[in-house]
Amino acid sequence: MKFTILITSYNKGKYLKKCIQSCLNQNKSDYEIILCDNYSNDGTKTILTEFENKIKIIKKKRVSKYAPVNQMDLIQEGLHISKGDYICLLDGDDYFYSDKLKTLEKYLNINKNLNIIFDLPEIKKDHNLTQLKLKKKYQKNIWPTIINTSSITIKKDFLKNFFQKKFFENFNLLEIDFRLNVYSRCIDKKFLIISDKTTVYRYVEGSIITSIKKFSKKWLIKRLQAHEYMSYIFKINNLHYKYGIDWFFTKILSIFLK
Repeated sequence: MKFTILITSYNKGKYLKKCIQSCLNQNKSDYEIILCDNYSNDGTKTILTEFENKIKIIKKKRVSKYAPVNQMDLIQEGLHISKGDYICLLDGDDYFYSDKLKTLEKYLNINKNLNIIFDLPEIKKDHNLTQLKLKKKYQKNIWPTIINTSSITIKKDFLKNFFQKKFFENFNLLEIDFRLNVYSRCIDKKFLIISDKTTVYRYVEGSIITSIKKFSKKWLIKRLQAHEYMSYIFKINNLHYKYGIDWFFTKILSIFLK
């Protein structure tokens, strides 16, 4: 079983060395590291030069003004040259513990039919670490607690099929982790969530997630896109998605903020 660690980065130079080094420090031998960068202009180039003989590096210009679209484009580029059976996604400001791949291999050997493994990350804010907890959802027809990109390990063929079905098109404010969580956990259901501490997710101001302030116009539009994506995914799988109270209030608020 071979893994590909696929790092995507844009102006993550402050954290990138730690990210790459954590991948090189894995206590498993049969894996590769691919880093895809959108021509960062923050000193990333110097860091990549240091690792250019140890990892594969792809540089590609941004294709959109929307960060989630650029991230998905980079992942597709890396996927084209990847040789692993499973893809470990990783944002350039996060990092893995050294036993990440060994832990994944253990679970995948037991559960050979899995398409995705989600690990509950430790969230690093300032100098504090707290593990992500899944929220109990009381509403029906609402997405599950989203487990971040760096905690997603996905079967290569499953990810390729996801791109071929164009599940990454449109809804330009929705990140790849939302899309994969929704499809895997609500539709495909061949997933496993593990609590082993293998990933650290940094809470960084200005990242894709933190750059959108709660209850802002953009936040409301993104939330509406989330409902629309849920409806779209359900419909093409011959399932019914019923818009609930969350959609109703989000719609009303977005109208008032026009």
